[in-house]
Amino acid sequence: MRLKKYLNIRWIASIMVMCALLVNAIPLSAQLADTSSTTASSSAGVNEGAADSSALKSASSEPLISTVVDTAASAKLIADFKPEKDFGPLYKSASYYVLLFFLVCVFIAIIGKVLRVYELSGELQGKKTKSYWQNVQGILFIVVLIAGLYGVYWSYTVQGAMSMTIAASEHGEKIDTMFYVTLVITTIVFILTHILLFGFSFKYRGSDTRKAYFYPHNNAVERLWTIIPAITLTVLVVFGFITWRSITNVPKEEQDKALKVEVVGEQFKWNIRYSGTDNIIGKRNFTLITPTNGLGIDYKDPKSWDDKLAGEIVLPVNKPVRVAVGSKDILHSFYIPDFRVQINAVPGMPTSFQFTPKYTTQQMRDKLNDPTFNYLLLCAKICGAGHYNMQAKVTVLSEDEYKAWEAKLPLFYNDDVKKQLQVAQQKMSSENNKVTLITKNNR
Repeated sequence: MRLKKYLNIRWIASIMVMCALLVNAIPLSAQLADTSSTTASSSAGVNEGAADSSALKSASSEPLISTVVDTAASAKLIADFKPEKDFGPLYKSASYYVLLFFLVCVFIAIIGKVLRVYELSGELQGKKTKSYWQNVQGILFIVVLIAGLYGVYWSYTVQGAMSMTIAASEHGEKIDTMFYVTLVITTIVFILTHILLFGFSFKYRGSDTRKAYFYPHNNAVERLWTIIPAITLTVLVVFGFITWRSITNVPKEEQDKALKVEVVGEQFKWNIRYSGTDNIIGKRNFTLITPTNGLGIDYKDPKSWDDKLAGEIVLPVNKPVRVAVGSKDILHSFYIPDFRVQINAVPGMPTSFQFTPKYTTQQMRDKLNDPTFNYLLLCAKICGAGHYNMQAKVTVLSEDEYKAWEAKLPLFYNDDVKKQLQVAQQKMSSENNKVTLITKNNR
């Protein structure tokens, strides 16, 4: 009766489902081969029929169906037959791996039930199999521990090497140092705790030869694993706070020396404006946005007259740059990974970030041995369907090359804008005159 409990209809049904899946997984190539052989035999039969019909044609005056037409039709059917579709890409999709994981789980469950039946049969025969599963689970703990430690090694040597690049700014080195210190500490704690957890699970697994010891509480251990993590986390937080303040809390005199660049995000592009000879960016107002004044620049402010329009970000090496970040519509995020620069672009709330590039684009290409490398400005917020397209090229040049490039930039305050402003002023003055005349007439 106990064996019937485990060999029930549910597991038989599961085995049948697996068999059905395996049968369905057989490619259709065999079926196509059968179809081809059938078609060939049909063609041979048609040809034999043609020979017979030609003999009958001489003995009978009734018209017969032409065998040439039948052969041509068969050939056309063969030509129009489409072969099996290549489902190779399907095996790389998520559904394939989900199904594979499900089948592996079913297979493991079946093996487990078979072993359980074996254990029950041993008990019926008077054999001691009580500690069998405890040994199996203990060994599995060690196997999982070894696999997990190898996963840590792989993630650092392979995945980590792909995700971490050379910091191309001065403050980027500080951020990397903070990151590596945190990573080393957490990795040591991670490895030690898992060795202890899995090692204790293996060493003190259930056994018939010893009795478990009840160990409810220990004040010394409680203090140990409370005070040490608290001190470690406090040191990491203070270290991170000092590093962040050194990056964001830039003194006023250093802000004035930095090159001023404004980057305004919108769906789905970046608008870039450089300060002119005064190194001051003019004011903006969203109410002033027009087809020819997409940023809403206030041209009544003389500081905006020398601001320059740019299609990409070009920066001088070893010179501080202060980027004023804004948004015209929704929340975006100004993100240049190689410079370790990221700050939100918030509508109606200007934000800024100051950094100093360390390597020119060519120097970074040489370091990475990649002649196609370019710095990129990205958006780190999912801002809509065209989010992937919010990119802008960032180039770092020597100071002389930068000056030559900047000299070629066009002004925002060009002749078209001046004409538009004049037309707007004339229209406003005429409307004011009309209002004045109406007021006088009403009096």
